[in-house]
Amino acid sequence: MSDDVSSKAVEDDTDTAFGPNPAETARPHRAPALPPEEVQRLTDEIVAALKTVYDPEIPADIYELGLIYKVEIHDDRAVDVEMTLTTPNCPSAQELPTMVENAVASVAGVGPVTVDVIWDPPWDPSRMSDEARVVLNMW
Repeated sequence: MSDDVSSKAVEDDTDTAFGPNPAETARPHRAPALPPEEVQRLTDEIVAALKTVYDPEIPADIYELGLIYKVEIHDDRAVDVEMTLTTPNCPSAQELPTMVENAVASVAGVGPVTVDVIWDPPWDPSRMSDEARVVLNMW
């Protein structure tokens, strides 16, 4: 008897009252890895899309403000974004994550998008790019 999952599921009598035991027959499904050039294209286009999202109270985009902490592109094209806000009491707290989700989802080839707002580490002005500093006269 082979030890691989498929032959074990066929040869073992592990059925439950509801059919085959999922723990015995389940095979993990993994999407094929995206080619590096496709990951780069998606990354570039996602960053460009994020640069179209502005905090309504600040004349700089959220990417240059340093509000985007992480963008992860999975092999199945799902995208996870971790972002923060300038303050927990930000008046745009409800709309900005939705704006980010919509911007990322608009990129051709992107699958489901998840946006999580995190507070650790807290945002501070040192996270801003030079471009944002120029726009905000913070030199």
